[in-house]
Amino acid sequence: MARTKGQNYMHGAAILTVGVIIMKLLGAIYKIPLGNILGDEGYSMFISAYSIYNIFFTLATAGLPVALSRLVAEADANGRIEQEEKTFRVALCTFAIIGTVFAAVMFLFPNWLAATYLENPDAALSIKAMAPAILLVCIVSAYRGYCQGNGNMIPTTVDEVLEVFFKVISGLVLSVLILKMGGDIPKASAGAILGVSIGSVISLSYMVWYKHKNYEILAAPHTSGIMGWRENMRGVDSTAVIVKNIFTIGLPIALGACVLAILNSVDSKLCMNRLQTAAGFTYKEAKILYGVYGKAQTLFNLPAAIITPLTISIVPAISGAIASNKHGEAKTIAEDAMRVAAVLCMPMGMGLIVMAKPIMDIIYPSSHQSGAMLLAIMGAAAVFVCLVLMENAALQASGKERLPMYSMIIGGLVKIGVNWVLVANPRINIHGAPIGTLVSYMTMCALNYCFMCRALEDHPSIKRIVSRPLICSAIMGVCTWAVYGVCGRLIGHGDWKHTVLCFGAAAVSAVVVYTVSAICLRAVTKEDMALIPGGLKVARFLRIH
Repeated sequence: MARTKGQNYMHGAAILTVGVIIMKLLGAIYKIPLGNILGDEGYSMFISAYSIYNIFFTLATAGLPVALSRLVAEADANGRIEQEEKTFRVALCTFAIIGTVFAAVMFLFPNWLAATYLENPDAALSIKAMAPAILLVCIVSAYRGYCQGNGNMIPTTVDEVLEVFFKVISGLVLSVLILKMGGDIPKASAGAILGVSIGSVISLSYMVWYKHKNYEILAAPHTSGIMGWRENMRGVDSTAVIVKNIFTIGLPIALGACVLAILNSVDSKLCMNRLQTAAGFTYKEAKILYGVYGKAQTLFNLPAAIITPLTISIVPAISGAIASNKHGEAKTIAEDAMRVAAVLCMPMGMGLIVMAKPIMDIIYPSSHQSGAMLLAIMGAAAVFVCLVLMENAALQASGKERLPMYSMIIGGLVKIGVNWVLVANPRINIHGAPIGTLVSYMTMCALNYCFMCRALEDHPSIKRIVSRPLICSAIMGVCTWAVYGVCGRLIGHGDWKHTVLCFGAAAVSAVVVYTVSAICLRAVTKEDMALIPGGLKVARFLRIH
């Protein structure tokens, strides 16, 4: 078998992060013009369909690929090559069956899901158009989990970029063509979503090719005859045992992560319902308010997307270390990863808080005026989201899969309660939704930390993780706000071009101030930089000690 050289967990995270940055740029090319094409009302249909898709997507791909990655990493650490390959084959069949069931539900019952569950009937066609994508993504996730378990993050990165690239092109082209041909907004939304399925076809094709080219052992047992097959398969777990292991590890993770996807769909139903029945808005007004909330969510998800590669990368790293009885190494990986996550997510969250209005004015100039406040609240929530993701990954990789599920269920109930009360208030209305998100993730973060203190012998220090990044982010936030204000007074920011210039100056100052603060306060060390490709050269250039 031609194995691709593995990367350490930070190299793997760096590779995935590059992919995420590219994907987010492509996603911006997709969602920002799409939001302007469809308008606030049409975008509500788009994100409502996505909320349903995300439930099935998360159930199928959040936990089971992590389980596959962990099982493959453990087998690889122990030199059990045949075990790796059989685990992959069993997982592939399992994921395909799950994807088929979920796709059938979306394709056969779109009207019920849109009208009854989401209370947004116009989203039905978009939900139906999304059905093929869930089957394809489930199959792809098996290939990605296998490569990640072998410490190889390159195929996942390339595959995700290809998927998003073709989704962007096909989705935008279809939505524009439908509108030009006289189609209505629901059809245009469905056309945009159909691009997801087209991107998934390209994604699956690439992963099948990559697996066949670089991991050829899949066919090896069949070339050695029945005796060779039996010889090779000695010591390999049965299919039933592998399926049991996949679900034992993956199901709690999937259910816990699914809470977040369910929250988004419940968010849609609850917000639409409470805005109309309690706050007194019409159906059209409710769709507009929920649509601009969805636009703010697109930006809110950016910090978590940057952190997610690190969570993907540390799971096999920690699992492999534990399988090799290197518990000290596993503990170090977990704490370093949480510290790096704080260094990355806090300035991004602060930037969303301080620059919420210019960001919304630049990206969505014709959207409802409530967008800026929605984004500012969600900027604060984004920091806690990132910390929760890292806590979840550390607990899951350490064999504590059920604990994150409990924290997410509790946090989800908190969000529902807060939303139920606040969204019904006419003065607060849609702003209650991001407040609920903030409170729920603060709850999850606190609970996860308590779980880590009980589950791990040497729990991470909150002070070491968040104190310096928080101080650096606060300094950055004040300077960014001041620079934007001064630029506004000098050149004005009443029109779009001047707003862009002022925002650009503020963004440059933010990067410079945070970098200098992080170096001076040692929020980032030379040891941290050594973990990423080319990091030592950057450390020498910036004089990081």
